[in-house]
Amino acid sequence: MDSTNAPGRRQVDPQRPDQSSATTWGTEDDVDTPSARRVQVVHRLGAIVVAAVLAVFGLLGFIGGLDFFSTDGDTVVGLSSNGLLSTISLLTAAVLIASALRGGRQAGVVMIGFGAAFLLSAFWHLFVLNTTLNILAFSMANVLFSIVAGIVLLTLGLYGRVSGNLPADNPYHLHTAGSREGDAEEEPELPPSTPAERRAEREMREAEIAVSERRGTPEQVRRVEAMSRVRTKVERRRVWMEHAGR
Repeated sequence: MDSTNAPGRRQVDPQRPDQSSATTWGTEDDVDTPSARRVQVVHRLGAIVVAAVLAVFGLLGFIGGLDFFSTDGDTVVGLSSNGLLSTISLLTAAVLIASALRGGRQAGVVMIGFGAAFLLSAFWHLFVLNTTLNILAFSMANVLFSIVAGIVLLTLGLYGRVSGNLPADNPYHLHTAGSREGDAEEEPELPPSTPAERRAEREMREAEIAVSERRGTPEQVRRVEAMSRVRTKVERRRVWMEHAGR
C-alpha cells in the first residue's frame, strides 16, 4: 500500500500552504509533505537513538549490582551511577521508545519535556553534589552529561517546530498559518454604524438563509458567493454593499 494514501494521513500540495487539510491538523503525523516526513524521521529516530544510549547506561548499572540509594555511586562508562539512576535511565528510555512508536509528534513532545528535565536536573545537582540530597549519585561528569543530553533532546524535539524560516510545506508552519487565519476570523468586528450598513446586515442574513435553502434569487446567489471570498464580517458587509445592483 502506498503510504501517501494511508488512512489518517492528509496529502498536502507544498505550493498551497493554505489548504484546510494542513491547517486543521498541522503535525508531521497528519500531513504528507517532504518536510513533514523529514521532521517525523528526525523526531522518531532521535528519540530511539537517545533511548538506546540511556538503556545501555541503565543496563550496565544493573549488571554491576549497584546499591540502589548510594549517594557515592560507582563508575559506569565514565559516569557515576546507583540503582535508582539506572532505573530512571531505563524508564526514560522506555518512554522515549514508546513515544517514537506512536508517532513523530509524540516523540518530539516527549523529547522536549525530557530535555528540559535533564537541564533542570543538571543545575539542581550542581547544588547538591557531595551532600545527602544527591540521591542519584551524580558527579560533575553526570552534570555535564545531563546538560549535553538536555540540549540534544531539546534540539531534536524542536526540530522543524521552531524557526523563523520554516519551509512552506512544513507541518508546523502550516499549522501556524492556519491558527493566524482562525485568529483573524475571531477578531472583534465593528458593528454597523449607519442605516445603510444595518440594512445590509439584514439583507445579508436573509440572502444567506435563502441560498442555503436553495430559494435565493440570482442576485442573492451572486452576492453571497462574492462574500465567501473574504474573511471578516466587515469585509463581507463591504462586499455586499459594493455588489448592490450589479
